[in-house]
Amino acid sequence: MADTPEEIRKHLKAYWKVGGALLICTFLTVVVAEITPSITIGLAIAAFKAGLVAMIFMHLNSEKPMIYKIMGYTFFFFLGLMFLTILALYDPLVSRG
Repeated sequence: MADTPEEIRKHLKAYWKVGGALLICTFLTVVVAEITPSITIGLAIAAFKAGLVAMIFMHLNSEKPMIYKIMGYTFFFFLGLMFLTILALYDPLVSRG
């Protein structure tokens, strides 16, 4: 928590910088989508923007390392579920009527 006006100004500067970066990245996403319809580049920009929001606005940059372990486990669990979903699409035992 910021208790003094100086600390609040410092946080406000960071918020404005991140807001500007998000605006620039949004513009960059639109430009990339017009130039080349590459989903990889668009997802990379979106992941960068999500990281900025999580670290600054959600204050994850000041959390203990345990939260990063939990987030890592969650990510790998999500990947496993997506992998199982893709495997279910190609299951030969399920009849596609």
